[in-house]
Amino acid sequence: MRALTYHGAGDVRVDTVAEPILRDSDDILLRVTATAICGSDLHLYRGKIPMVDSGDILGHEFMGIVEEVGSEVTAVKPGDRVVIPFVIACGGCFFCQHALFAACETTNSGRGTILNKKAIPPGAALFGYSHLYGGIAGGQAEYVRVPKGNVGPFKVPGHLSDDKVLFLSDILPTAWQAVVNADVGQGDSLAIYGAGPVGLLCAACARMRGVETIFMVDNCAYRLDYARGAYGVVPIDFSQDDDPADSIIRQTRGMRGVDAVIDAVGFEAKGSTTESVLTALKIEGSSGKALRQSIAAVRRGGVVSVPGVYAGFVHGFLFGDAFDKGLTFKMGQTHVHRYLPELLEHIEAGRLNPEAIVTHRLALEEAARGYELFDEMQERCRKVILLPGAMSEPATESARPGLLR
Repeated sequence: MRALTYHGAGDVRVDTVAEPILRDSDDILLRVTATAICGSDLHLYRGKIPMVDSGDILGHEFMGIVEEVGSEVTAVKPGDRVVIPFVIACGGCFFCQHALFAACETTNSGRGTILNKKAIPPGAALFGYSHLYGGIAGGQAEYVRVPKGNVGPFKVPGHLSDDKVLFLSDILPTAWQAVVNADVGQGDSLAIYGAGPVGLLCAACARMRGVETIFMVDNCAYRLDYARGAYGVVPIDFSQDDDPADSIIRQTRGMRGVDAVIDAVGFEAKGSTTESVLTALKIEGSSGKALRQSIAAVRRGGVVSVPGVYAGFVHGFLFGDAFDKGLTFKMGQTHVHRYLPELLEHIEAGRLNPEAIVTHRLALEEAARGYELFDEMQERCRKVILLPGAMSEPATESARPGLLR
């Protein structure tokens, strides 16, 4: 089959590789009909995630048709159309029983090799996301072996297009969890750092929940323009504003700050020269720029919700400020399975339209080009969908200069 494989930082290729086979009795074999490039994939692409081997198949946002099932699979059958959560959960361990699927104790044999030295148990395995997270082949391919076939695959109705439901695999539940964790609703105020796909969907979810004022901070003008038009955000371009938190505070009631902040940036936030040197030398694991801004922008007693990926130590984490303000932090990988039924209802009712952020649909054969477009923000790229066996489509109207919604 054809699959997108990793060959080093900045080097991904569509290669011919062996087709997957069923290994365990609860596996399924999936024919991929749509897959996407996630912002988290760019961490891999840039060589920022350890334990990625040459030839590894990437991709954790995908859906398709069940082709074959193991002898113990009863939840789905060949021919079913399903979305696959990027988190691989067993459904039976302590954490799964508490709906903490991203903390599953049984599916990841890789992460503990690094972290267990400090008595940190491994979390769940993830599709296509390094041997740190289980070394499971990803979904930017024609076929995928999906473990835990009675737990993960989520059936979706035939009347909804792939575009509408594909993001149930990751970025829509990730955005939803971030907004739920932020504990915002009718009449509240929210700041979102990051105008990538997750940040944009956070704005969509927040607006649907009745959040009154949404600030969005990024340095990508065309994405900020889109967010202003689509979700009514107040855009702040940090390339022109060196202290977005101060600007946010000045526009809130009583200059108290916003009720909550979502950090949808993570460890690759553009920080100071010192941070760049420290992270390059592996002395620090993550830039603390977005977190410092989040702590500054939120009001006393507010919430900082972090869906952005972080690793290792964080430079300049202002814990004293967070303590003084009485802040609550909520963060972590997404417990995807928990949110799927509710989110599907919102999509079917037209309350959420996650497909609106898509700008590019490319054939799988052009996946390397898709990574380049997304990473370098060419052609006003917001989100790329890859279609195995299909011809590429031109960028949508909303991706072309002067035609943003």
